[in-house]
Amino acid sequence: MFARENEKIYMEKENGIATIYINRPEKRNALSIDMWKKMIEMVDSCTEDDEVKVMIFRSTTETAFSAGADISEFETIRSTVDGVISYGELTSTLERKIAESPKPSIAMIQGFCVGGGCEIAVACDFRFSDETGKFGITPAKLGIVYDTAATKHLVDLVGPAHAKDILFTGRIFPAEEALQMGLINRIVATEELERETYTYAGRICENAQLSVQASKKIIHRVRQGATKDNEEIKQLIAESVQSDEYKQRIRAFLNKGKA
Repeated sequence: MFARENEKIYMEKENGIATIYINRPEKRNALSIDMWKKMIEMVDSCTEDDEVKVMIFRSTTETAFSAGADISEFETIRSTVDGVISYGELTSTLERKIAESPKPSIAMIQGFCVGGGCEIAVACDFRFSDETGKFGITPAKLGIVYDTAATKHLVDLVGPAHAKDILFTGRIFPAEEALQMGLINRIVATEELERETYTYAGRICENAQLSVQASKKIIHRVRQGATKDNEEIKQLIAESVQSDEYKQRIRAFLNKGKA
């Protein structure tokens, strides 16, 4: 199934779903700076592509979603203050683009989901894991300061107490604990994980995309403190009511049919 052996990051699109594969199994999908850049390009592409309705991030190996940053770059690209800041801006850009893209995103997780890998997963709208999932965010182990945007994503997801536990200790914990914290949405048996993830994505694809994307935008605004509609949201509401899809779906619903 995974034919692009020489590509560390690649994307496939089918039935409205864009799958972004992390493909560096010999390094447990350690993320190099070029891999971060490639994922940014792909998320931008998905955001602009009307045919893409859902993004799925996954690995080509069952042993790791991603074990984190490529440590070999700590002595080269990340050996200076400017290098560290530049690298942080790159990772923050990917997280922001995933979180703010109108297209819903799912991280399909097996094995290690640590450091930068966990950052990507946390930026997604949903995280599905099998029983092998192992989670952790480890800047304290390496003397790194986790930036504000990434920390906010984590706090919004699990709350301040769990965020402190994860960041202060840098420990690795199992999928069951991640589920209890709220870090992941569900645990699925290994043999069912792929089917469950893509079935869920397909369910999103079947719905009115203006509604789905507007909901994501509004939830993002609520997390930023909004309590009222701004002009952009009012415009989206107006567009939805005036759209042909709205009329077709209402007609189908009243006729007990399917849009």
